[in-house]
Amino acid sequence: MPATVNTESLKKELLQILKENILDYWIKHTIDRKYGGFLGYVNSNNEANPKASKGIILNTRILWTFSAAAKFLKDSYYKETADLAYNYIRDKFLDNNNGGVYWELNYKGEPLNRKKQIYAQAFAIYALSEYYLVTRKDEALEMAKEIYYLIEKYSYDSKYEGYIEAFSDGWSDLEDVRLSEKDRNAKKTMNTHLHILEAYTNLYRIWPDGKVYDSLKRLINVFADYFINDQNHLNLFFSEKWELTDIIISYGHDIEFSWLFTEAGEVINDPFLLNKTKSIAVNMVDRLINEGFDSDGGIVYELNPGSNHLDHDKHWWVQAEGMVGLVNAYQITGKYAYLEKAIKLWNFIDSFIIDHKYGEWFWRVNRQGMPYKEDEKAGFWKCPYHNSRTCIEIINRLEEVKS
Repeated sequence: MPATVNTESLKKELLQILKENILDYWIKHTIDRKYGGFLGYVNSNNEANPKASKGIILNTRILWTFSAAAKFLKDSYYKETADLAYNYIRDKFLDNNNGGVYWELNYKGEPLNRKKQIYAQAFAIYALSEYYLVTRKDEALEMAKEIYYLIEKYSYDSKYEGYIEAFSDGWSDLEDVRLSEKDRNAKKTMNTHLHILEAYTNLYRIWPDGKVYDSLKRLINVFADYFINDQNHLNLFFSEKWELTDIIISYGHDIEFSWLFTEAGEVINDPFLLNKTKSIAVNMVDRLINEGFDSDGGIVYELNPGSNHLDHDKHWWVQAEGMVGLVNAYQITGKYAYLEKAIKLWNFIDSFIIDHKYGEWFWRVNRQGMPYKEDEKAGFWKCPYHNSRTCIEIINRLEEVKS
């Protein structure tokens, strides 16, 4: 192994960051001890807004994070926070009348937005499956199964394939299906399909049912047929009939997809599909290396080919997913260049993205490496899932390589 690659040192750094910088931060600063669950907003100076609304994405990602941490670290201390997240989701976010989970609650835990965003349903499955892996609680598995059946019943498009983006609280059609204000109002999006893929992969681990297998295999083929373009990027927004509505290159989604796609191929254990996912993953990482890395070692956010506008900001989740994508490419090919690139990316993360003073990771930094003071540390979208998962994934993967 080249002298520039010190995997033991990297694993030690990642473990310390996972425990002290990420997990301890969320336990100390985000638990809502008055109204229950977790606070909806904490700013860059760790000042909370106790009356901020509470989103399902943040809460499911917290559940996933602390379930994964409890399993990985074999420590009941982290399971206590996972239990708190699970109980809050079950008691407050779960729609007992129509099924699925609400999008948003007010700070008291009362429904504020009842819509059924499929992206959110997928994250519920992902988190509940992880929680089951550490607790073996049948109730969590049943909740995950029920949400899976709802997605397949209402969202799956049996005519054109793929999944429709969102529904009302009663599962009727919506005119505005956007995930967020910055997203396009598209019936089918790569982002939602990516997290259904991730969710079904985790669900199949705990419930290897033939129906889930078929859904997962179908999703792999949908990505290959529609989302991956001939430039080895992902197309993001489509109409119901798979008409491409906009072209944006999201470097973070490209590399996050590369390893989640491989993981799905591994879980369903189909040799042909696994080889297909591995080949696509490496091609996508190679494209990212050629286009998406800045001179400082970080990964830029996105490119609009139409206007040729490149967003040079470095977002925390993009850098985190980049680490896993690069190490995954190294595992597939055995080429140390990918591992060396990952360590250079880690050096950038350690120098500019991790907040060593106040804890957690900055949402983003500009091209000069300066964070935006207005960005939150915890919020509707700012969560501990990408960075904690990276720490766990890289440590595990480097252990596999060593053995």
